[in-house]
Amino acid sequence: MFDSVLIANRGEIALRVARTCKEMGIRTIAVYSSADEHSPVVRLADEAVRIGPPQAKRSYLYAPAVLQAAHQTGAQAIHPGYGFLSEDADFAEMCRAEGLTFIGPPPEILAMLGDKAEALRVLSGAGIDVLPGTHRPIATAGEAADAAAGIGFPIIVKALAGGGGRGMAIARRPAELADAYAQARNSAQAVFGDERVYLERYVESARHVEVQVLAGTDGQVLHLGARDCSVQRRRQKLIEETPVPGLPERDAARLCEQVVAAARAIGYVGAGTFEFLLDDAGRFHCIEVNCRIQVEHPVTEMITGVDLVREQLNVAATGSPGITQQDIRLNGAAIECRINAEDPAKGFLPSPGTIEELTLPAGPFTRVDEYVRPGMSIPPFYDPLLAKVSVWAPDRDQAIARMERALAECVVSGPGIRTTTGFLTSVLAHPLFRDGKHTTALIENLSVA
Repeated sequence: MFDSVLIANRGEIALRVARTCKEMGIRTIAVYSSADEHSPVVRLADEAVRIGPPQAKRSYLYAPAVLQAAHQTGAQAIHPGYGFLSEDADFAEMCRAEGLTFIGPPPEILAMLGDKAEALRVLSGAGIDVLPGTHRPIATAGEAADAAAGIGFPIIVKALAGGGGRGMAIARRPAELADAYAQARNSAQAVFGDERVYLERYVESARHVEVQVLAGTDGQVLHLGARDCSVQRRRQKLIEETPVPGLPERDAARLCEQVVAAARAIGYVGAGTFEFLLDDAGRFHCIEVNCRIQVEHPVTEMITGVDLVREQLNVAATGSPGITQQDIRLNGAAIECRINAEDPAKGFLPSPGTIEELTLPAGPFTRVDEYVRPGMSIPPFYDPLLAKVSVWAPDRDQAIARMERALAECVVSGPGIRTTTGFLTSVLAHPLFRDGKHTTALIENLSVA
């Protein structure tokens, strides 16, 4: 096992990784921008290095600064968390070249699956169903129009380097395609620095289902069940749960088995998530693979008892997970709600500010992943996630009731601060969510009081 790990991230995920490292006796190094100088992970870590100003491209996304911090502190490995450099094949290659272990898939896998169109081609060849689409970059609006005619509308234009629900635009009819194409290209360039896009059939009302895997270099590929992430705004997740409501166990088991076979066929290594749309006809269509720990990993940990960060470290250090498929038991139901500094009444506009009053939930079977403290200023430079509230219960109805109680305890207030807490409570009360019949269209059709 490693003696020291540098955590190349911020916020709640940096603190979460540091805690597991501490439990494993691993020395931790935090890196931080000047905006995060007072973040809890800076105090918890054994050592902390300032790597730049608030702008992410000059700090958390600036690979030379991260690598320099690793060398000057004697780190053996780098855990990238999620976002930032976590799926950057070039960064993983730099780590390898400089004798540092990147805690994630190897650069070759990141490069293959990071190109979304290439990933879909590879997955299709490995026996996974994908949506009709170009599965190659589209260079012009005219080429997009020709391709769309063969795919059929509605169409979604997606960034090849995309992720996190960004770099996408929808065309429901041919007259909208040129604008959607331009919008997606511009967004892809701005967010990912890569303007290439591809086309895919858009499923208007679907469930978003994903399968968590863990794979070693020793040939072991394990699954830890399926999650539902259908509650989304602008294709970014707000509520996640496991197991998938309304999905028969035999269908979930079959999907997980297909994912394990595909992951083994493509040589996947590390923790990863295969993401699908489940259409009205009951068909699963893979849309991407996320080659990192997921924001929603706590719900999987709560029903399995498996620490996924610990297993990431085991795979990176030894080539093998510390568990087998026989060790994994799926027990009960878990739900996660993301508490974001956003104003739902204003289209989920980010609302940075200073936290004056803070009360986070506690109580039976309630977990809170956070990094906020009273008096802390929430900067405008990063993702607005403040905390994740997760609960476990023997069944879904009890989990919903427990989450409602937990959210009622949650208070985050101060000048400029608005959060998603009240909105999440209204989603939990919605009849479609209660019945487990909600789709990705739920929030679009839910009026904000």
